[in-house]
Order: sequence, then C-alpha cells, then structure tokens
Amino acid sequence: MRRKHRRLASNPELDITPFLNLMIVLVPVLLLGMVFSQIRMIELNFPGMEAGEAPEADELRLVVALIPDGLEVLDSERGVIRTLPLVEGEQDFDGLRETLKQVKQRVPDKTDIVLEVGPEIDYQTLVTTMDTLRSYQAVVAASVVEGELFPDVALADAPENRALSDTGEGV
Repeated sequence: MRRKHRRLASNPELDITPFLNLMIVLVPVLLLGMVFSQIRMIELNFPGMEAGEAPEADELRLVVALIPDGLEVLDSERGVIRTLPLVEGEQDFDGLRETLKQVKQRVPDKTDIVLEVGPEIDYQTLVTTMDTLRSYQAVVAASVVEGELFPDVALADAPENRALSDTGEGV
C-alpha cells in the first residue's frame, strides 16, 4: 500500500510592490503633464446678414485687411482710414494698435470689427493680428491691465486683387 502524502496547500501571496512603484512614479508625471496642456479658444463671428437685411446708413463698419504687403484699416462707407505697410519685413502691429486706439476714442461703443485675411497669410500672423484687434496693454495705477479695443472679431476672405492704397494716412 502506498501512502499518499498530502501536500500542504498554501495560498501564494500576491506581490504588488512593482505595481505600487509604477503608480508612485506614473501619477505625479501625469499630474504634471496636465498643467502644460492648456486649450485656448478664440470665439469668432463670421460676417453675413439675413436675407433682405441691410446695414444702417450711418453705421461704422470697421474693416482691417491683412495681406502680405501690410495692413489697411478701412471704413466701408468712407474708405481707407490708414495704410500700414510692412516695417522691416514684418506687419506693423504697433501702428495698427495706435490707429485702433484712436478710432476707439471716437466711437467707444463699437465692439465689432471685420478682419479680411489674404490667402497667403500664415496662422501666427493671423492670431497676432486678432490679439491686436481685441485689446492692448495699458498701465493703470502702476499695474498692467488689458484695455478693450474691438473684441468681436469677424473673419472674411480678402479679395484676391487687394493691394495697399497710397492714400489715407490719417485717422
């Protein structure tokens, strides 16, 4: 007769130490990564009118044309307000900001503006122009604050034959 020996049944312990080490490293890395991934959103309005709707005759329709040759600030009723050619190969955002500040002083209640963009304009120039149209930095009581210019920016395509005009240097 053979004797059967019973093996001692033991429950193996689950070693979770490597998993815990991974979590200790992974959680802070993921939390730090969340800080750097911020999403910014720019609200846009596209120009257009309902069928049969016409603009008011005395309403100022401010337009900024952004083309590779420079910037042009226009009033659709009265024509060119100011022409800003390139300065050392770059768009003249400082001149645009000063022109828009002067226009804003004359019509402080106006908040909308149309930005006509040429097809050759790169994305960064477009975003910088939109930021310039929206606000400017001002110093008030030894603090830098954002002054509002025209926060309601509508985008449109610039006509393909758009070129800078030689007139309209004054505001």
